[in-house]
Amino acid sequence: MTSPQTPSDDTHSSDDPSSGTNRILGTPRWRLHGDGRHISPGEVVRPDERLAWPATIGIGMQHVVAMFGATFLVPLLTGFPPSTTLFFSAIGTLLFLLITGGKVPSYLGSSFALIAPITAATASHGMGSALGGVIAVGALLAVVGVVVHLAGARWIDRVMPPTVTGAIVALIGFNLAPSAWSNVQQAPVTAVVTIAAILLVTVLFRGLVGRLSILFGVLAGYLTAAIRGEVDFSAVGQAAWVGLPTFHAPSWEPSVLVMFLPVVIVLIAENVGHVKSVAAMTGDNLDPLTGRALLADGLSTVLAGIGGGSGTTTYAENIGVMAATRVYSTAAYLVAGLFALALSLVPKFGALVATIPAGVLGGAATVLYGMIGMLGVRIWVQNRVDFSDPVNLNTAAVALILGIANYTWVIGGQSVDGQTVGGVVFNGIALGSFGAIAIYHLMRVISRARGTGVEAATPASAPAGAELRPGELRRTPEE
Repeated sequence: MTSPQTPSDDTHSSDDPSSGTNRILGTPRWRLHGDGRHISPGEVVRPDERLAWPATIGIGMQHVVAMFGATFLVPLLTGFPPSTTLFFSAIGTLLFLLITGGKVPSYLGSSFALIAPITAATASHGMGSALGGVIAVGALLAVVGVVVHLAGARWIDRVMPPTVTGAIVALIGFNLAPSAWSNVQQAPVTAVVTIAAILLVTVLFRGLVGRLSILFGVLAGYLTAAIRGEVDFSAVGQAAWVGLPTFHAPSWEPSVLVMFLPVVIVLIAENVGHVKSVAAMTGDNLDPLTGRALLADGLSTVLAGIGGGSGTTTYAENIGVMAATRVYSTAAYLVAGLFALALSLVPKFGALVATIPAGVLGGAATVLYGMIGMLGVRIWVQNRVDFSDPVNLNTAAVALILGIANYTWVIGGQSVDGQTVGGVVFNGIALGSFGAIAIYHLMRVISRARGTGVEAATPASAPAGAELRPGELRRTPEE
């Protein structure tokens, strides 16, 4: 990756979120980068710049391709309409650009963190209750965004240090493992081809192609499924060429809302991480826009829940496109949003996506769910979490088991034919997430009061050796 261009003090400072934008609407004004056709070595096209429109349109379409595989897998795995999800993904992206003043390049695709609670809520109380949960997640995320905008983001690290955040992200991914296995069992050969294709594309190709391994893996699996007669194309022929997507109204079921709230923690981590990644690559100071990014994603998720779409989040796939092209222009995301919106208005396209069979979904989900789990582990590694500290170790240990085994606690309700009906349900994700926060802070307070967390690591307790080097790992965020 080329090093980011250093911002000049007079034209590129992002300390003022309104610089370079229409101060009333927050819409961006893009300056032409150079001659609009070439990017000099060591330079990048900044968020407030653009290439010539033909090149910008081409890059915008690349962003749609980059998000395509992951964004469509979510509605296919949860039973939501693909075209509706794409419609609100596009609307959310355009809203994100508006609220951030065109300063933060991002495409808002479907959030995988919502798959588990959506699936559980739909199974127990129908699709409407799942949409109500999506709205609750978005509303809470929007509130967090306002608080962060007014008070800064340091309190997030205090409440949810890397030990806790990593555990929650990991348990959400691993909790989904049975869902992937269920799909794989329906067409094992197709699933194995899909998995193998994803893995091979990742290591065989460099640049953008390698970063689109999920998309190419799904295409390889789909071709295999078609050859094996596992694809039903009848719905494609019946679908219209132009039309609005199918909208669904939400309903409120308090008993399932608690399953959705932990997802907010994941969305916070993803959005904050996205803003920091873009800042590192462009050289801009985007910290003042973190609250706006969270607010925008929250409102986008609320809109999706109101109309029948999946909740949204920023996408690492599009970070990859920006790194490969060195184009961080938000004009490309305007194009991507409009192009995705146009695709969502083609029912035949949505019907074609809906023909992706279970074997392909199971293969892709095997990789994706595992990656979500490992993203939690990466949070620990990047923040050098010290697991020789019993507080960190036990927080992660208990939370992961609660999530992976899907411990369930039902408050209230009635027993009908041996099953509990009604009441408030705390599933593994909810128990693991709330448990991680409570366990960490309670143990930390007691440990400090009793002095039981300050013992130095020994070769017996830390055979890997990293913990023995002073300053190598962190027990708390303050270290």
